[in-house]
Amino acid sequence: MAKRDFAFGKENFVLIAAAVVCIVLGFILMSGGGSGDNTFNPEIFSARRIVVAPVVTMIGFVMMIFGILRNSKEKEAAR
Repeated sequence: MAKRDFAFGKENFVLIAAAVVCIVLGFILMSGGGSGDNTFNPEIFSARRIVVAPVVTMIGFVMMIFGILRNSKEKEAAR
C-alpha cells in the first residue's frame, strides 16, 4: 500500500488541533449571561471575559498560524 502524501506532517496536525482547542476554550470563557432588559449584570465586565478569554483566543490563533507555517521534519526528510 502506497504511503499518502499529505501537505502537513504529524507535528503540524497536532499543533493545529491544539490551536483549535485553545480557540474554542477562549470562546467558552467569553460566553455567559448578559444584562437583561431592566437589569444590569456586572459579571459582563469580569476579568475572565475581558482579559483572560481574548488572550487565550489570540494564543490559539497564533498557534494556528505557527502550525500551518511550520515545516515538519517528516516533510524535510522526504525531500
